Amino acid sequence: QVQLVESGGGLVQAGGSLRLSCAASGSAVSSYVMGWYRQAPGKQRELVASITFGGSPNYAGSVKGRFTISRDTAKNAVYLQMNSLVLEDTAVYYCQASRAFAQYWGQGTQVTVSS
Repeated sequence: QVQLVESGGGLVQAGGSLRLSCAASGSAVSSYVMGWYRQAPGKQRELVASITFGGSPNYAGSVKGRFTISRDTAKNAVYLQMNSLVLEDTAVYYCQASRAFAQYWGQGTQVTVSS
């Protein structure tokens, strides 16, 4: 089982950048597919980016070219670099680890983009 703790959220102006971190404990991030999800008020949770066992990234169309997911196996952490933020990026961002039929979630971190 893995425990996940997100950090790095906050308030940023449109066009700015933030870097989210997801610190894992209890198991190695490299043994999971790691993903960043977000949920805006009144909307369903959606996948933003993921990184496979082998380290290959995948992105939702809405963030491709602006967000970068990365993994540091030495620190057992996953990151989401978010650039050129827009108002629509405002949401609670969650880190997820998945393997087989198991999914683990962090508590989430709020990202608010202001005009």
